Amino acid sequence: MYALHGDLFRYAFWLCHDRQVAEDLVQETFLRAWKSLDSLKDEKAAKAWLITILRRENARRFERKQFDLVDLDTVPVPDKHSLGLEQDMENEWLRRHIAELAVEYREPLLLQVLGGFSGEEIAEILELNKNTVMTRLFRARNKLKEAMDKDITARGQHNG
Repeated sequence: MYALHGDLFRYAFWLCHDRQVAEDLVQETFLRAWKSLDSLKDEKAAKAWLITILRRENARRFERKQFDLVDLDTVPVPDKHSLGLEQDMENEWLRRHIAELAVEYREPLLLQVLGGFSGEEIAEILELNKNTVMTRLFRARNKLKEAMDKDITARGQHNG
């Protein structure tokens, strides 16, 4: 539990953008996992198994209750661990553009980057074909690269 708590929390926070909700999701994930521990066949698959439970818990939030939502993707979140203003700007740019990706591209990218999962593991978690996952990861990266190229071009036009 302690070994995977950080990874689960980071992923939950990316899903819901709320520290308290992320903590609740992780707690509920561990509770459900504990109750069905006998269904875990391979200890090496524990992280993927827990991420799957967490995703389902997050989905249940929306089944149970409708929330008044605020678009937190547009609210900058200060990163107290970054190297400086330039790094802060780059991190914020990346967060904003990842948040703007369609969920079908954002979710596998976050599982790979934040969770450290392989394409095969992501396919299992998202219940997709591995080739579909790899295509979505490729497209997600391309969309981020296109956004970066567009921003660089726009900056060059403003400065010239």
